[in-house]
Amino acid sequence: MSVTMASSYEKVMNSGDFIVSKTDTKGNITYCNEIFMDMAGMTEKELLGRPHNIVRHPDTPRAVFKLLWSRVQNKEEIFAYVKNSTADGGYYWVYANVTPSYDQSGNTIGYYSVRIKPNDNALSIIKPIYKKMTELESSSGIDASMSYLTNLLEEKGVSYDEFIIAIQNS
Repeated sequence: MSVTMASSYEKVMNSGDFIVSKTDTKGNITYCNEIFMDMAGMTEKELLGRPHNIVRHPDTPRAVFKLLWSRVQNKEEIFAYVKNSTADGGYYWVYANVTPSYDQSGNTIGYYSVRIKPNDNALSIIKPIYKKMTELESSSGIDASMSYLTNLLEEKGVSYDEFIIAIQNS
């Protein structure tokens, strides 16, 4: 199944919902809950074994995913806002927490992600930032996008984590 990105139809998560998925260390989906399947508009069979980026929407900057992978591969958790695509061409926003999963010896065996509905105020802040970042990626590459984000955080005097968590809690 391929995701079509022709529509501007937005699906909105319910406030009490949690999207849950697990991946292997390469990002291939090994578990997905019903809410994930419903939001993505795909079946378990269509999702399991596929790269998690099957739901990636191009409006989420590649720099965000570069940061995400860097953090989880360094055995750190990360929170991020992500715009995902649906199978019918729509999209949905999530506030994601991604953490590494370990075996009994402490080796990373995959990644665990829980996503909730982002608050509207946070999205009003994130959307223009992501728009600028994706524009920079198109014209100047992923490093320019990452520099923009780094400079923005420095101007605000906060770390990435402080910023992302603060706007979700605002």
